[in-house]
Amino acid sequence: MNERIRLLFADAIDLKTYTLQNSEMTIEIAYIAPLCDEKMISDFITVPFIKEEVSYRNHLGTNPQFVKVEDPARWQDLILRGNVLLENESVIYSLFTGDVICNQSPQTQVENAIQGPQLALSEDLNKSINLIRSMYPSPELVIEEHTVGYTSKTPLNILFDQRHVDPFVLDNVRSKLSKISVDIVQAAGELEKLMVGKKRHLFPTVLITERPDRLARAIGKGKVVVLIKGSMFALIMPAVFFDFMQAIEDNYEAYWMTRFLIFIRYSSLILTITLPALYISIVSYNPELFRVQLAFSIAASRSAVPYPSFIEVFIMLFMIETLIEASTRLPRYIGSTATTVGGLILGQAAQQAGLVSSIMIIVTSVVAISNFVIPINSLSFAVRFLKYPLIAISIFFGITGVAIGVFLYIAYLCNLRSFGKPYFRLHGEVNPAEGDIGQVRIK
Repeated sequence: MNERIRLLFADAIDLKTYTLQNSEMTIEIAYIAPLCDEKMISDFITVPFIKEEVSYRNHLGTNPQFVKVEDPARWQDLILRGNVLLENESVIYSLFTGDVICNQSPQTQVENAIQGPQLALSEDLNKSINLIRSMYPSPELVIEEHTVGYTSKTPLNILFDQRHVDPFVLDNVRSKLSKISVDIVQAAGELEKLMVGKKRHLFPTVLITERPDRLARAIGKGKVVVLIKGSMFALIMPAVFFDFMQAIEDNYEAYWMTRFLIFIRYSSLILTITLPALYISIVSYNPELFRVQLAFSIAASRSAVPYPSFIEVFIMLFMIETLIEASTRLPRYIGSTATTVGGLILGQAAQQAGLVSSIMIIVTSVVAISNFVIPINSLSFAVRFLKYPLIAISIFFGITGVAIGVFLYIAYLCNLRSFGKPYFRLHGEVNPAEGDIGQVRIK
């Protein structure tokens, strides 16, 4: 039995197969370690068999938890569902020892979902693999073990589906991991920086997530997942721009509601990047773009402001950035309250003192709220920076400079690559079964 199971799970490093023998009989055992409760295996199989207190042959025949398996085609599914297979004299028994860690794994903290699963990855690799294998019970799931860091020797696992994965991407990931030469690696974000290599990229090219359901979907689409011990976050490679704009909730909501939310996200992305630069351009260079009444209203609100519009923008954006940073660093119990009160007081005081206009407060609020709509945190951080080059170019060239800046951003996105794959492309999946390995099918 063990030989056939090892052929079925040839690339599964977490598969355990061994043979036990006592004075009465010999048995073979096979199971996937992260999916099973080792204590239950010990209590029901190992200890009774070794101690020989009762006839183990009778134990197998009388204990209802041992179920005979007559069809070998069921072996894969049983093992992937947390069962232990046991062979005695060409008779196969299964014992369910599934270790479903629903109450032991932490809850999601960053990527919350209303209707989706609430479990997050664990800092323990075995528990994380348990969650992923439970959501993706495929015998084609391959797990490779590696270590990084000369001093820390941090264990990490590479997960992929050998039917769907692109060999070029997989070799690229292995190559980048082998070239990491640092003493200590402790977190997924640190590993991402070391694998990407480029120190000055504007957009994230590796998706970092804490959700096992997102990881299971990514593996099914041919992507490579990296888990690192001691971190509740995993890396998904390659990642395209549209992956960062998709919330996990999109898989659980109604079609038209999902499309409406996606439209809101992309509209918010455009607003948070361009709105401050457009405000400077229109107020300082092109007020004729507004109706006369609106132009007079904006001019009246700025009548008490003693300096140009770009200084006004920098003052408010600096306040917003400090409030966001404070909310991140403060304890969670007081962070939201302190930053909300601080924002209200600072905004009202600055407007009454004539340091900024009331229109600028509205613009700043829209920019801040729009930035928080982006579902993936790493892209949200990148977008916080993207508005400043547009502000700088709008000071000298007005709305023409903003248009050129947006065009340069799009050209940069089209030229960017994530582990050899175009970054600014529609979401696709690799399916070697339908053609050559590495062929991308656009959905």
